[in-house]
Amino acid sequence: MTSRTRTTRVLAAVTVGMGALALSACGSGVTTATGPASSEQAITIENCGRTIEIPATPTAVVGMHPSQTELLLRLGLADSLVGQAQATAQELPADIAEFAGDVPVVGGDTPPSREELLAVEPDFVYSPTTYEFTAEQGFASIEQLDEAGVAAYTATGGCFDRRMEGTVTDLFTDLENLGAIFQVSDEADALIESAEAELDSVAAAIEGRDRPRVAQVFVEGTTLTAIGAGIEFDILQRAGADNVFSPKDPMFADFFAAEITPESLAAEAPDVLVFAVSDPAHEAAVRDHLAKTFPEMPAVRDDRLIAVSSTDMFPGTLGNVSVVRQIAEALYPDAVFD
Repeated sequence: MTSRTRTTRVLAAVTVGMGALALSACGSGVTTATGPASSEQAITIENCGRTIEIPATPTAVVGMHPSQTELLLRLGLADSLVGQAQATAQELPADIAEFAGDVPVVGGDTPPSREELLAVEPDFVYSPTTYEFTAEQGFASIEQLDEAGVAAYTATGGCFDRRMEGTVTDLFTDLENLGAIFQVSDEADALIESAEAELDSVAAAIEGRDRPRVAQVFVEGTTLTAIGAGIEFDILQRAGADNVFSPKDPMFADFFAAEITPESLAAEAPDVLVFAVSDPAHEAAVRDHLAKTFPEMPAVRDDRLIAVSSTDMFPGTLGNVSVVRQIAEALYPDAVFD
């Protein structure tokens, strides 16, 4: 992945970009109706201000990012997958990677083109954000997918109007919806129960402790971006951070990320820095840049630098939960986690 591609993907796709589909509302709901000629249930989903009609259980599914592919696999839907998109952007966890071994890869480390996606003839696609449906980028738009009879579902936290207020628990809405769509509600409920237990365990382990001042940033080359709202903010809050940046700051009035100067970050003197990376080389480059740029910053001086996978910050992924624990364990190394 090139530097330019990485920056665009992390700060435009993960964030749903300001030029993505500006949908009128967010939220999800499910209604069902049984057709007279089939035992299958027709599902109606409210997703990102749209009503999605799904006449029968999808059987040709594409995970539009490895994080979404992982979730579909953990719901037991390997036999329904006809494509896995952006598969070279992140490896699937080892315990489920084998189940995707025969699933065709659609595109490379960016979303597939319209032609590539439609070539595998999907009837359902699950995306982390609306960026994957940006026609200007050459991707299939939601309207084009509708015309082709493909149901396009976006993770609740990746909806355009939800992006600034998204939370980790938006994932549970997605699991409930996917459980209904694919008739795997038991599996979905089990994943929700496990995730809730994980979050409760973290909350119990850090309860009553003094919260370190934490800044979340994204670094690409010498460009420094502060993260101050959305799912990322909620992740840090749940992990026990006293966030240096917050949605109340004027620079996050319209967007969850804002480019800042090194001087402004140095003035905040955070105890800990959290930063998202796409691969080991990116992590090494960021650590080197931080060490050279902020040698006197408490976070750098005390080596309290926490690298997290950028894909764990994608909406609608189990990584939203696991990264809470990862950060909490790094913030509170002496805490006891169940």
